[in-house]
Amino acid sequence: MTAGQVSDYTGTAALLDSLPAAEWLIADRGYDADWFREALKGRGICPCIPGRKSRGTVVRYDRRRYKRRNRIEIMFGRLKDWRRIATCYDRYPKVFLSAIALAGTVIFWL
Repeated sequence: MTAGQVSDYTGTAALLDSLPAAEWLIADRGYDADWFREALKGRGICPCIPGRKSRGTVVRYDRRRYKRRNRIEIMFGRLKDWRRIATCYDRYPKVFLSAIALAGTVIFWL
């Protein structure tokens, strides 16, 4: 959990070592950084991240695969229907993660 004014990809540096084995990582433009792309390639993960509009060089990515990202956005939207998760009531990350797991279970069950 990072502060609201912190850039998206700066928090990923701490999580990079704990990423599970995967072929692709689909992310939005907020995660467009050369060091992040190189770190993913070093782990054998192909990044599917479009370049920022202010980037000088064009970055190639799989557009068809990137369009599937809406499924993830819909899931986050459903999680944010739970007030406790949307406002981050919990001070401790473990408690917050357990609230997300509980909400995810209920959403899946319904």
